[in-house]
Amino acid sequence: MNKICVTGNNGFIGKALQIELENQGYEVKGLEKWIFDRARYQDRLIEYLHDMKPDVVFHVGACSDTQNFDVNEMMKFNVQATSVLMDYCQSKNIPVIYSSSASCYGVNGMPNTLYSWSKYLGEEWVSKCGGVSLRYFNVYGEGEYHKGKMSSIAYQMYMKHINGVETKLFPVDCSRDFVYIKDVVSANIHAMLTYEMHKGMYYDVGSGDSNTFESVLNYMDIPLTYTSKDDIPHNYQTFTQADKRKFLRGWNPMWSLEKGLSEYKAILQQYTKMKHNQSL
Repeated sequence: MNKICVTGNNGFIGKALQIELENQGYEVKGLEKWIFDRARYQDRLIEYLHDMKPDVVFHVGACSDTQNFDVNEMMKFNVQATSVLMDYCQSKNIPVIYSSSASCYGVNGMPNTLYSWSKYLGEEWVSKCGGVSLRYFNVYGEGEYHKGKMSSIAYQMYMKHINGVETKLFPVDCSRDFVYIKDVVSANIHAMLTYEMHKGMYYDVGSGDSNTFESVLNYMDIPLTYTSKDDIPHNYQTFTQADKRKFLRGWNPMWSLEKGLSEYKAILQQYTKMKHNQSL
């Protein structure tokens, strides 16, 4: 396994994964949204994979905007493209590790948004073709700066705080499973190295703990207030927690929330200092 394809390699998780794979000596080729520039993008995707002949594909690329309600776009990027990629890789016996989402659990175990349904359908196709699906929980860490409203609460609230904007949370008991980007990367690489043991199934990738938003802000020394209850969106998720029984066998997260946020805060301080110096 020397030649690896990472789709979405310019994104938050894809880029972090590519950097670590290259650090470990693998040859990595990226595949980004330009693949859709051609009307028959399916042919272009297959041509690219055929020419590259990857030993493994990490399918990270997707429309990750959970508030996107364009059915055609979500089906094209998250479902149809995944099925084309999986069909080709299955025909060539190429292992695929798919970036899925904890949102697939939805309400009562079933997706309840367009985004979660698109990831669930993609995941179903991956499992059918013998791939490995990883359901990420709330990922945070270096490299998410471009994600805007889809970035982690740690990043969003830190940026608001240093810009003098009041930090407000919804007035509801809410806790999430926050998982550090380095643990997400290690889970992907572990899935690759133990592929035969795990193929055809989905697995949780989280910390295995659920922490309040208040605890995130406390670790980062950010004061907070609360909004009105009227601001709480419909179907707002108030609790997530990865099931440790559904972790990849032989893999465990290494970063507690306190440890991860401590490192991330230092990175954000350096990042904002650099951006400030560039603006002078």
